[in-house]
Amino acid sequence: MGDMRKDYVLEREVIVHPTAKKNIKTKKCPYCPGNESMTNLSILSLVAKDGMLQRLQDGEDFFVKGWSVRVFESKEPIVSTSTKNTYSDRPLYSEPAYGYHYIVVASPKHTDTLATIDVEQWSCVLVVVQDRLRWLYTQKGVTYVSIFINQGKESGSNVEHSHINMVSFSNLPPRIEEEAESSHKIFNEKGVCPMCQIVNTEAAGPRQILQSEGFIAFCPWAPSYPFEFWICPKKHNTSFSKITQKEINDLSLILRATLGGLTNEIKDLSFNLAFHLSPEKKNSRQIHWHIEVYPLTGYWSGLERGFSVFLNTSSPENAAQTLGAACRKELASLVGIE
Repeated sequence: MGDMRKDYVLEREVIVHPTAKKNIKTKKCPYCPGNESMTNLSILSLVAKDGMLQRLQDGEDFFVKGWSVRVFESKEPIVSTSTKNTYSDRPLYSEPAYGYHYIVVASPKHTDTLATIDVEQWSCVLVVVQDRLRWLYTQKGVTYVSIFINQGKESGSNVEHSHINMVSFSNLPPRIEEEAESSHKIFNEKGVCPMCQIVNTEAAGPRQILQSEGFIAFCPWAPSYPFEFWICPKKHNTSFSKITQKEINDLSLILRATLGGLTNEIKDLSFNLAFHLSPEKKNSRQIHWHIEVYPLTGYWSGLERGFSVFLNTSSPENAAQTLGAACRKELASLVGIE
């Protein structure tokens, strides 16, 4: 299994996992119905029956059939609960890459993408993600649960079939810790949540893309990627695991409309998506949760890789104007407005 290493000086973390496979090429897709034996047994299979959603799971001698969403432990986990307890200190710091790695298959149809599944299917996926998130935070050694999507050939995904990764860590990831620390500092200085300020600023500004009843999508002021956008609850909220079914349905609509608009506007696009959530266990460093979408339209240069200074060839204002038109058109088709 892999180990978690840190840079000589920085808090930059790297999981070294030499046995992990990349770009797996098989004739059969392991995530398609009928190929369940190619993965671990499902711990949750969502099945629609008689107008109801049943929560089932595979057995040792059978696989659940007719599922719409399927969850199982990854066969190539980047973290593991069976890692050896080996540690070393700086300059060669390492610790066990301890955690859980689950795969949430978003649709039984291989050709479906997260930009084409219907809104109801998105709601089912988010309900399952929320359920697994709650369970993970009851487990010993889980400090943070990362939720992310790799979609497309350039995204880093090993399997084309649309799915979501859920990976837990025993520490806060550096990016989340930095965001939480900065948010906490601004809150102490100004007495207001910085993300709430951002929502108020962007709601009627030139970078707004789309709004629903409870969420806003906008291109950030200083994006790292061309056409990058964020989806954020309008009201202050630090816990995704506690949002209601109504809010899940609302989020599903704006996710489907924005991802659909993005991929309609830029053909054959790969993208990454990441949930930025507060740790659910008691922690004073809470953040207003949101989702960040990173379209992969080009390659980073030495400026980005060497110095973390990002060169963006498309202004977020122009990107928002283009995406806004595409996303509103997509939204209209989803809700049946001509």
